[in-house]
Amino acid sequence: MKKHALSSDKSAIHYTQTGTGNPTLVFVHGWLGNQNWWADQCAFFEEKYQIVRMDLGGHGKSDKTRTNWTSTRYADDIKAVVNHLNAPEVVLIGHSMAGAYVLEAAPDLPVVKAIVLVDTLHDLDQIFTYEQAETFLFENYRKDFAAAIETLMPQFLFTEHTPPAVKSRLQKEFLQNSAAHAINALGPLYKTDVQSAAKAVKVPVRAINSDAVPTSAENNRKYLADYDFVTIEGTGHYPMLENPEVFNELLDGVLLEVLK
Repeated sequence: MKKHALSSDKSAIHYTQTGTGNPTLVFVHGWLGNQNWWADQCAFFEEKYQIVRMDLGGHGKSDKTRTNWTSTRYADDIKAVVNHLNAPEVVLIGHSMAGAYVLEAAPDLPVVKAIVLVDTLHDLDQIFTYEQAETFLFENYRKDFAAAIETLMPQFLFTEHTPPAVKSRLQKEFLQNSAAHAINALGPLYKTDVQSAAKAVKVPVRAINSDAVPTSAENNRKYLADYDFVTIEGTGHYPMLENPEVFNELLDGVLLEVLK
């Protein structure tokens, strides 16, 4: 069932609700993504849990009129959807940039029982700054967005094991956006105090991370009271798309562990 909730800036946040059961799994996509990135997870889990897949503001079928782009706005998108559900228990699942935003949203949502991060926040002692993003990413987006998507971003997002169909699909989706929108959508991540947001989280946090980038559980536990991770091998930044079968098995195991 397709629905929408109003965020704090009155943006209509689109989401799809399927399945039955408790808790409700709320899937939140990353940069320039949409709820369809979680289609394989919906099919796998909807007989066991209620599944909610949402489009963040400025993404997918949600409003694209946002002018004030902040981490708070993204967190408010998540809170608006969760509050609209009226579900007794929720697990937030955030990929890439959404990892920071589910951490920020969770303390204001008593129904959240756990958080699952997907290939994000590998080391909370190593935070990419806005100045670094400006130099290594945004300057290239402004210069030639298509070239950046086709030649620069694959160095960070994909590996030799990434299926060509997945790579092609994502690049086509990215290129449906302007450089300005891409920068607006991603910029708040590098202005977010993720360390403080992490310290405020009291529920278990688990991660499913690609082996393309090392994860430091030791450093993350300085900020997250209850943190652990599992590694999915042979994928890039989009494990739920690149190897959904293994990803679903890992997520199933993580959920059984945190919800027992």
